Order: sequence, then C-alpha cells, then structure tokens
Amino acid sequence: MSSAPGAPVPAGIDPGPTESWFREHVPEARPPLGYERVVGGHSCLTYVVTDNGGARYVLRRPPLGTGLATAHDVAREHRVMSALQDTAVPVPRMRGLCEDDRVNGAPFYVMSYVDGVVLHTAGDTARLLPSYPARRRAAETLVDALVALHAVDIDAVGLGGFARRSGYLDRQLRRWSAQWEASKTRELPAMERLHAWLVEHRPAEPEACIVHGDIRLGNALHAPDGTTLAVLDWELSTLGDPMADVSYLLRSWATPDEAAGGEGPPAAAAGFPRRDELAARYAAASGRALDGLAYWMALNAWRSAAISEGVYRRYIDGMMGEAPPDVDRYARSVEITVHQGLIAAGLA
Repeated sequence: MSSAPGAPVPAGIDPGPTESWFREHVPEARPPLGYERVVGGHSCLTYVVTDNGGARYVLRRPPLGTGLATAHDVAREHRVMSALQDTAVPVPRMRGLCEDDRVNGAPFYVMSYVDGVVLHTAGDTARLLPSYPARRRAAETLVDALVALHAVDIDAVGLGGFARRSGYLDRQLRRWSAQWEASKTRELPAMERLHAWLVEHRPAEPEACIVHGDIRLGNALHAPDGTTLAVLDWELSTLGDPMADVSYLLRSWATPDEAAGGEGPPAAAAGFPRRDELAARYAAASGRALDGLAYWMALNAWRSAAISEGVYRRYIDGMMGEAPPDVDRYARSVEITVHQGLIAAGLA
C-alpha cells in the first residue's frame, strides 16, 4: 500500500492544518504529505500518510459526522496502545495524539506504519497468506498475543484507572443496549429477548485485566510467515473479564464447512487450527479455565449484532463515505448474529 504527495486528499483529512501538526509533533516527517484511506474497517477511519521521502505513518480519526457518545474514542485507543509499548503485546509505536478538533475536524492520533498483511476474508487469506504453516502460526501467535495482553499488570503500565475494575459485565450490558437503542433501524425482538437472558444469567466476576474488545484476525497485522506483528483497533478496549476476548475470538473463527454459500471470514480458508485448539492453547498458556464459555459466546453474539447495526446505520447515514453496493448485508448479519446468540444461550 502506498500514497503519494500531490494525490487527491480523501474525506476526513484537512491537509494544511494536519501537515502543520506533523511538522511540530512528528518532526522527522518530510512534507509535503500524501494521504490514502485504508479500506476494510467499519468504525474509525484509518489513513496511510506518506511523506516526501517515502516514509509512512498511520493516522486514525473518528468517522465523519457525529458518532455515538461512547464510540470512536481515539484518545482512549491511543492511551492503551501507548501503555503497551514495552510489553509482550505487539502494538505499533505511537507517534502523537491531537485532541484539538480545530486541526482536522476531530481528534486523531498517529502511529508508526507496520508492514504486514491484514486478513479480513478467506480470499485475503488465499492471496496474502498462502502457506498452511503460516496460517497456523497466524492463529497461534494471535492467541499468544491475547495471553500476553491478559497477563499485563494494569497498575505497572499505568492503566489502573483506565476503567472501573469491577462491574465490567454490567457495563457491557448497559452500553450495548444503549448503543442498540441509539443505532437500530427497526425493531428486533430477539435482541431484547437475548438481553434479558444475559442479564438474568450473569456469572461471577473475576479479577479485571485489559480486554481488547474486538480481537480477531482482521484486527491484526501478520508477517509472511504468519507471525502477529501488531494488534490493531483498540477503541473498544477496557478493563474486564478475559473471557470476553476469548469468546469473541472463538466466535469469529468460522471453519471452511461453515462458510458454505459465501467466502466467509479469514479462518474459513483451510490450514488454520480448530476452535478447540485455540481454546486449549489459550487455557494452557494462561492457566485459566474456560468455564462459562456458552454465556460469553451468547454475550458476544448479542454485542456483535449491536455493533453491526451501528455499522449499517453509519453507512446509510453517510458517516462512512460512500456505502458499498451490498450495504444491506449488515442488516441481515444482525439477524443472523443474534440468532446465533440465542442458540448459544439455549433459547433456539
């Protein structure tokens, strides 16, 4: 991926003030700067910034327009990745944070460019990670990154006050219920039914750790041999129950036979370990029992349905630029996902 100074500037970038900010905060960058929107994400907007010498950086900002009050907090994302810089968790190097809306219309941060591949679909896997051993390594090193994240001493890295240490599950239930109500484009009784079950069957709360909130192959950069080079997209990170991340990763792990009728997510390509292998690797490396997994699988389905509805709403409201031709698939995915949650909860 590359961009060049002098190319058309994508929406979401005010080039003059942004370049002035770079001169002050990233002094090694050599203007003029070029900007290229990275496609594939559905929340914050991501751009590759290329200077006149060919050096690359990455800029992240919220979507265009007014987002939901608790979403797209790039300052929060910058804070957690800054705290993780010198841990075993692979993250890009943070270069600077701008919280002054006058510069670019919204807060943004800049980080170093990591040269790796992102796997959003099985087709990406086939093109970008053709080796079966590399696919297995991608899965295993992503699990290892998750183990490392959950082992971080939150006080030692300055994140003891990042979020409340207790009440994580209750906050998740309240937050995503509110997000659903703010984003929904139609009534969907299954969402309310699953929410009621989740509230009634809340498990006991463990000691809090850093939770990524959106851990999957599509939110990581991998080397050609599959090694996880960086975990990205930390806007949903908080302090909470590690089972939230484990179940989220497992729920995203569609096997080839589950992708019938469509390309499917990246692990739908052959060569990746099975879900039970991922769970066993995490349990062995972390020393944690994976009790109550069904509850967390149901919770993550319900939460993912709320997120997908938000993506759909932002597209149809014009906050993510031009909507893809198949934008209605997000609406359909909400119904499919919440049904999966009902199955996990034993309600369907």
